[in-house]
Amino acid sequence: MILPLSLIGLFGLAAVALLVSPWPQLAPGAVLALVGLLALWRRPAWGLLAIAALVPFEGLFKDSDLSAAKLVGSGLALVLMLQLASGKLPGERLRSNLWPLLLGFLACYGLSFWLSDSWLLSAQHLRELLIGLLLFVMTLLIGREVNLAMLARLVSLSVAATCVLAMYSSKYQDQGRAAGLLDDPNVFALLIAFAVPLTIWLLLNAPRLGEKLLWLACAGLLLAGMTRTESRSGLVVLLISLGIGLYHYRVQLTRIRPRHLGLLMLALALLLPAAVAVMPAKYVERIQSLSVLKSGVNAHEDDSLGRRASYIVVGSRMIRDNPVFGSGPGTFPLHYANTGYAKAFSANRKITDLYRRAHNTYLELFSEVGIPGGLLFVGMIALALRNFWAARGAWLRQHDVARADLLTHLSMSMLAVGLFLMFLSAPNHKYLWIMLALSGVLRAQAESAGRMEVRP
Repeated sequence: MILPLSLIGLFGLAAVALLVSPWPQLAPGAVLALVGLLALWRRPAWGLLAIAALVPFEGLFKDSDLSAAKLVGSGLALVLMLQLASGKLPGERLRSNLWPLLLGFLACYGLSFWLSDSWLLSAQHLRELLIGLLLFVMTLLIGREVNLAMLARLVSLSVAATCVLAMYSSKYQDQGRAAGLLDDPNVFALLIAFAVPLTIWLLLNAPRLGEKLLWLACAGLLLAGMTRTESRSGLVVLLISLGIGLYHYRVQLTRIRPRHLGLLMLALALLLPAAVAVMPAKYVERIQSLSVLKSGVNAHEDDSLGRRASYIVVGSRMIRDNPVFGSGPGTFPLHYANTGYAKAFSANRKITDLYRRAHNTYLELFSEVGIPGGLLFVGMIALALRNFWAARGAWLRQHDVARADLLTHLSMSMLAVGLFLMFLSAPNHKYLWIMLALSGVLRAQAESAGRMEVRP
């Protein structure tokens, strides 16, 4: 209790100091901060849940130095450091089979940073990556206490809420495409693709009809939000996730009797035309434009596909020039701006239009950090998927089907993030680093439970 009492004394002194300062109106803020820290001290997992729930709302504070997520993250980091120092949290919780790959990646990253073509751009990239690394460490420390069902509920509700805002307010749209509270419709589509498997799990496991209707409504909002993003990559990732889900539940599907087949066909006959009717015509055109890939990309037919093709050309050239160490973290926009593609695909010739990221995390890391660093990053994502699947297998061997089903849906969400990184530059995405750490934690939990069960 020494540390909590010292925190109370510290914030009490801060409140008194603010009361006698020229800014007495800030004194209640110190009291609220104290209450928040004490709550995090008792339930640090609440902080991680809050961060996950606040990810879709980050755009509300994009022009501010302070945001709810930053305040919660800073408080949680302080609490975890104090608990580690006091021995309340054992240091062995930091163990993970991802560390060898992560440390190797960081070593390659550091060498690439030292040899970077632009230390300023690399420093900005490092600052963003450190946020993800901090989340990774915090999740390792408190991942065992995280209520996975509550995590699924918060993610589903928060993303569905932003879908409502994006569909019915032009303020949260980008040239008619739903972007939620974020700047990029594709980033918003990533959140939806991540949330859909978790929402389906909630729908299938809801014990009461009212809850089933709630999660069915959330699933409908997520699917409608995906169509409004007009994201072709989002549609591809979502279909892959749903296909995996159908394969997982293939045994249950065999229970459909012939008498149910007519009802199923009727539902499909009603839903499919309705989906096509509500789908924006522009989105249908964007999906149809993928047919040009059969004969090669023509920038005159599809400007977006032309830009993505140019990113691959520039990234490939950068890899050939610096295959081992790359050009330096965050320097892809600098190299792209010096090509004719930047001017050709610039809509208004603004500086921000010329300096473009690769819109492909893997291509970006291979070109900026080098081939070894890129392979280690890909290896981390592959190992995380393997961890989820190994945890699922461990629970199945213990005949815990409910937990195994949840692990399947978490695997689908992790796969959605991994696939989406082929269409986005987001190596620091919060969901990515939370899921990387959570995969190792859940695998260790499942395997330790299995060992305890067979122990005489």
